Amino acid sequence: MKPTGQRCIGIDLGGTKIEGVVIEDGTRVVERCRIATERHEGYEHILGRVTTLAADLRRHAPDCTRIGIGTPGALAHGNDRLKNSNTTCLNDRPLLADLVSRLELEVRLENDANCFALAEARHGAAMGRRVVFGVILGTGVGGGLVWDGEVWAGPQGIAGEWGHHRVDPAGPRCYCGQRGCAETLLSGPALERSYVASGGGKCPVESIVARATAGEGRAVRVLDEYVEQFGRALANVINIIDPDVVVLGGGLSNLEVLYTRGRETVERYVFNDELRTPIVRNRLGDSAGVIGAALLVAT
Repeated sequence: MKPTGQRCIGIDLGGTKIEGVVIEDGTRVVERCRIATERHEGYEHILGRVTTLAADLRRHAPDCTRIGIGTPGALAHGNDRLKNSNTTCLNDRPLLADLVSRLELEVRLENDANCFALAEARHGAAMGRRVVFGVILGTGVGGGLVWDGEVWAGPQGIAGEWGHHRVDPAGPRCYCGQRGCAETLLSGPALERSYVASGGGKCPVESIVARATAGEGRAVRVLDEYVEQFGRALANVINIIDPDVVVLGGGLSNLEVLYTRGRETVERYVFNDELRTPIVRNRLGDSAGVIGAALLVAT
C-alpha cells in the first residue's frame, strides 16, 4: 500500500526485549516487531539483534535515512560512549558509532524514558502541556523531561534521572554504586524483594497487589511502604521541576493505588499547601517508548 505520509523507524532497546516500529503520520504504527534482547550474550550479540531488527523494519520504510533508538542510559559527553545503563554490558561502549557503522544510517540515540515522555507529550496523555515529566516504573525506574515538545536532556544527559536520586541513604545498594536510590525501592523487582524480605514467598507484583487487596497483612504493609516511598520520591521531583503534568509509564503504572493514595502521599510531602500537578496514566501504553524513538527522527 502506498504510504500516506512520512514513515519513521524507531527502536526501543530494552533489557528484556528490543521493540521496533515503523510509524506514519505521527503515531500510526504500520509495522511492529519484538525480539528478545538476550543481554546475557553480551554487547556484540545485542548489536547483532538491533541490526537484524532494523533490516526487517527498513523493508517497510525503504526511503528512511535516519533511525531513532531509545536505550537505558545516556551518551557520555566528549566520547559518545554509553553510561548509566542498567544493561551494564552496554556501558563504556561506543554504542552510537557501532550502530551507525552496522546500520549504515544516521542514528539518533536517546534515553528510553525521554522517548516515553516525548511520545506522551506530543501525542499522548500530556498533549498541550508545556513541561512534562515522564516516569518509568518497571524493571528499572527512569524519568524523562520534555519542554515545549522537545526532549530536555541537560548538558550531562541526565535530566530526569529521578531513579538515581537517593531516597534512603541506608537503603539497598544500587548497581550505580549508591545506596537507597529510587530504583532500589520503586522498581518491580524491588517490590518483589520487599515482599520476600517480609517473610512472604517469591511472587510477581500482580500477586502481591492481589494479596494486599484480599487483606493479607504482610502484602498490605509492603504495598503501603511502596506507596510511601513513591510519594517521597515524586514529591522531590515536583519540588525541583514543578512540571505541568507527570505521566506514569511502565508495568507498575497500572497500579491504581498510585493515582489515589500515591497522589495523596505526594501531596503530603510536596513543598506547597496543595498539589496542583496532575499525575496521570500514560495513553500510548507500552508502545510509548518506541513511538518516541521514532519521533526523534520525524521532521
